[in-house]
Amino acid sequence: MGDLERAVLAAIDDDEIVADLQALVRVPSVDGSPSEHEAVRWCANRLDALEMRVDSWEVDVASLVAVDGFPGMEVPRDRISGCVGTTGARGEDPALVLCGHIDVVPPGDFDRWTERDPFSGRIVGGVLLGRGSCDMKAGVAAVIGAVAAVRRSGVSLSRELAVHPVMAEEDGGAGAFATLQRGHRGDACVIAEPTQGQVIPANAGSLTFRLTVRGLAAHGSTRTRGTSAVEKFEQVHAVLRRLEERRNTDPDPLFAHLDLVAPLSVGGVRSGDWASTVPDLLVAEGRYGVLPGETVERARSTLEDAVAEACAEDDWLRDHPVEVTWPGGVFASARLPDGHPLLGQVRRAAVDAGAPAEPEVRGGPYGSDLRLYTAAGVPTVQYGPGDVRFAHAVDEQVAIADVLHCARVYALLVLRRCG
Repeated sequence: MGDLERAVLAAIDDDEIVADLQALVRVPSVDGSPSEHEAVRWCANRLDALEMRVDSWEVDVASLVAVDGFPGMEVPRDRISGCVGTTGARGEDPALVLCGHIDVVPPGDFDRWTERDPFSGRIVGGVLLGRGSCDMKAGVAAVIGAVAAVRRSGVSLSRELAVHPVMAEEDGGAGAFATLQRGHRGDACVIAEPTQGQVIPANAGSLTFRLTVRGLAAHGSTRTRGTSAVEKFEQVHAVLRRLEERRNTDPDPLFAHLDLVAPLSVGGVRSGDWASTVPDLLVAEGRYGVLPGETVERARSTLEDAVAEACAEDDWLRDHPVEVTWPGGVFASARLPDGHPLLGQVRRAAVDAGAPAEPEVRGGPYGSDLRLYTAAGVPTVQYGPGDVRFAHAVDEQVAIADVLHCARVYALLVLRRCG
């Protein structure tokens, strides 16, 4: 490690990073709420205070939705706020993009949280509590802390660095899509998602499906005169269970540590309007995993074919087939190109920043903005503070030591790619 790198690491202000994280967590930026925009503005102001060149803009969602490849949304929005900060010598594209999303999922019942306040940002025993602390405001705070250290040290970057704080990731990635549509790109990108000390160069994907099953209503005392949509769904659900088993029999080596690479989960079922009436309608919605390397179109057709086969085997469903639709976000699978140097650079920086060994390289079973940057031609990996098991959970939390370590990793990456 050279003198400049040591100087930048020495310039990292741990207390400032923790204060930034607390401030961000205290903004209740739930998807679709006005606070999403407040959190983006907070980032824009923070990057401006670091004397970065800040591009802030407002996106008309109706126009964005019409763009080919729009990744979808699951909550209503009429606008999206964008923010990108850049620093260093201007070039055709930044040598490195550091990206993180500021939106969070709803906290649920406040009474189930130990603090009774999901947005407290309180520190207990070396961990910081609050919705979004792990997923993924810790990563955003670490990125800002790394940039602050580079600026504070006086190091002059020979190539541009870009910071992309984005909204709307949790329900599709419209914020990152808007940022890329505005023309912001880079030679490589690190997304500061919580990776539990691992580097993730590949994601499986996920889609939301909706099944509409129709039956024939009758009085419950004469149920055999009707056809229960619930019972017909049971037949279809059994076929989906077998489909999940087939799709997960031979996993990609990067995903071999998982019990299921592409889970198929029914998350909601609505049926019936009266206890003594045979239900004539059932609507089921669920999450359907996209296999690594599988196109979204192929994944959809596979599920649609399985449902069609189930219908063909039943007299009622043959004449009243189940309708399959695809609402919500579209999370394709994606991966870093084989042999790209970014993977090795992140692993070496982690060791130089104090990790006991090079991070393991594993695939993630969930969708993320990685697939949007990759699709735009920006090689991308995920590496960031936090354990994904705490993401979206009651008493969400992140270890402060993990946040501070990642800030040092990002600072080294900035110097090595931009300096």
